[in-house]
Amino acid sequence: MQAELVDEFNALGIAGLRLEGLNLLHGAFVNLEYPLANGSCVKFLQDDKIYWGNQVETAGSDRCYGVVADEEMLLVCSYGCGGSDPELIVYKKRM
Repeated sequence: MQAELVDEFNALGIAGLRLEGLNLLHGAFVNLEYPLANGSCVKFLQDDKIYWGNQVETAGSDRCYGVVADEEMLLVCSYGCGGSDPELIVYKKRM
């Protein structure tokens, strides 16, 4: 499953995001709260679930990409130091 997910993330074509592998991560560690256009904030993951994920540093920036996936979805975000100022880039159901 890990190889399939890496291929799916890389196929998104997001500039500067190129994965070679994923790690198992606890949901509470990666479940950031994303601001929405209407001013509310929302979490998309479950704190008690284990996900495949990784962090990719962005060249020339103080922000990183975060990728998280399970059997049902892909999530790509960017964030600053310690997960600050998260921005949702892709939240997509897997086929």
